Amino acid sequence: MSGSDLRVAVVGAGIAGLTLAAALREAGVRCLIYERAPKLGEVGAGIQLSPNGTRLLERLGVGSALRERAVRPAAIEMRRWDSGGLLMRTVLGQACEDMYQGPYYCLHRADLHAILADLLPGDVIRLATSVVGVTDAGGKAAIRFADGSVDTADVIVGADGIRSVVRQALIDDEPRFSGQAVYRGLIASDRLPGLLDEPRVQIWLGPGQHCVCYPVSAGRQISFVATAPAGQWRSESWTEEAKADDVIEAYQGWNPQVQSLLDAADRVTRWALHDRAPVSRWSGRRITIAGDAAHPMLPFGAQGANQAIEDAVTLAACLSAATSAQVPAALRRYEEIRRPRTEHVQQSILRNARNHHFADGAEQRARDQAMNENWGLRGQGWLFGYDALEEVGSR
Repeated sequence: MSGSDLRVAVVGAGIAGLTLAAALREAGVRCLIYERAPKLGEVGAGIQLSPNGTRLLERLGVGSALRERAVRPAAIEMRRWDSGGLLMRTVLGQACEDMYQGPYYCLHRADLHAILADLLPGDVIRLATSVVGVTDAGGKAAIRFADGSVDTADVIVGADGIRSVVRQALIDDEPRFSGQAVYRGLIASDRLPGLLDEPRVQIWLGPGQHCVCYPVSAGRQISFVATAPAGQWRSESWTEEAKADDVIEAYQGWNPQVQSLLDAADRVTRWALHDRAPVSRWSGRRITIAGDAAHPMLPFGAQGANQAIEDAVTLAACLSAATSAQVPAALRRYEEIRRPRTEHVQQSILRNARNHHFADGAEQRARDQAMNENWGLRGQGWLFGYDALEEVGSR
């Protein structure tokens, strides 16, 4: 059996699943995606793509679509919570593209989702198809559906998020609660004249919480994410409505720019933040996981989508030349490449979860002094400069 004769079943049509299907098709590997939602359409608000993700997407042929719908920010700025004073400015734009051979983009999640879906023929995605279980079954893997039917494939990939059904078949663990929630919203740019006179990502750091905003939808909207202690809140739904007054109250006393931003939001959603601890294995013989199903991360480093994209192209490359008999070895190779990388990224994010929220004092002052050394553009080489396909080729 040649690699092109493999049959891969992907559970979940989010960013990881769609990127994987596109990369598999590019490699000539047959793939079907099973998605429980009745129609495609990514919810949420903004997303940031760094060069380690955009380089891979451009190789899949979506560079022009991204340029049309995304915003290329000139910089990331860290600011104080109270005065709004600038703590650090990381130049992006052309400097980032020159240094890392890929642009840094801000865009709406729904735009990225649509761009990826457009890479696939309509018959690749089976909508309204709920997967309830998977098993390794001899020389094939079996996938069970809510209607009682069963199908088989050479490989089953769980790209079905933090509450992954596929992960349950491999790993006995539960999501862990961070204690934080995020408020999200989109605001028409013309309602906030001057806030983003230069397209950039702005992050205000303060005691126990922080606020981020940046332009999306080709500059027509501003996406914001504002964290706050969650209290008893535990809902993980991206569409859970919140009161705009709640986020305004959570940021009382912050600088006028933050308050004006939050005051302009008509609709706000709230989402309790969970992740999972790294584990020692992601795969069985013919079953594996990718994206949030493998390594759900807190959104304190803008890497969730980028790491899902890295997973997808790595897994597709590992499977591209595999026969059915070689699938177990291909999945081990994928895991050996990806687990150390995602663990490193997750450690960085957990550090951000702490140092973004220092109360004013010695730790905060030490963080501010170290910013330019550790968080500048050149200091992101380990993250932005990573090339997943080069890594596959070197193993």
